Amino acid sequence: MAPVQLVHFSDILCVWAYAGQTILDKIVAKVGNDVSIDFHFCSVFADTEAKITERWKDRGGFKGYGNHVRDVAINFENLPIHHDTWTTTRPSSSASPHMFIKAIELVDAEQGNEPSNFSDQLSVLATKEVRTAFFEHAKDVSNWCVQREIAKDLGISFDVIISKIESGEAYAKLASDYQLSQIMNIEGSPTYVLNEGRQKLFGNVSYEIILANVEELLTSSHSESASMC
Repeated sequence: MAPVQLVHFSDILCVWAYAGQTILDKIVAKVGNDVSIDFHFCSVFADTEAKITERWKDRGGFKGYGNHVRDVAINFENLPIHHDTWTTTRPSSSASPHMFIKAIELVDAEQGNEPSNFSDQLSVLATKEVRTAFFEHAKDVSNWCVQREIAKDLGISFDVIISKIESGEAYAKLASDYQLSQIMNIEGSPTYVLNEGRQKLFGNVSYEIILANVEELLTSSHSESASMC
């Protein structure tokens, strides 16, 4: 039986994606090879100055948005948010860390690394490290100096990562992600797409709901009936 395909989109600077980053790990731990996860980025914080200034101009700007992010985190266990995140530390764009991670994805594939577990993929580990650096430690993850530190912690040569950006390969991978998000009508971060696009779960969706959708597709895959979930 073919595994259930789960396509995941997120923006690295999205607090809801930060809160939900362990969900995919838990799904894989529960159903194993019966689910195949296709991991992509979408563009929500392409220009943070324009986005926050416009949408939060009557609600305190970056300071108000930073307070909002901390209010969101209160509703989750073990979701630390630094008091400087967004209020003082303001990454200019999520595109830079997205590019960094797509470059790592290319390096990982070129080296022939094929971890059996989704959670062990270098690009997945890098995504978690970038989110932790920003949300928990208030580091500007759009800055190459911070990305260099993360690469070192992961044991990856930053020079090799830069070579993938200089060659244009990382740009192409990221552009492909953004284009796919438009084709699939992704409205925000995070979004979970199942059943060849027929089921979309967007935003603060619990592990239990996503798992129920995956398991429903697994149990109904032997028939031609549509999923009831």
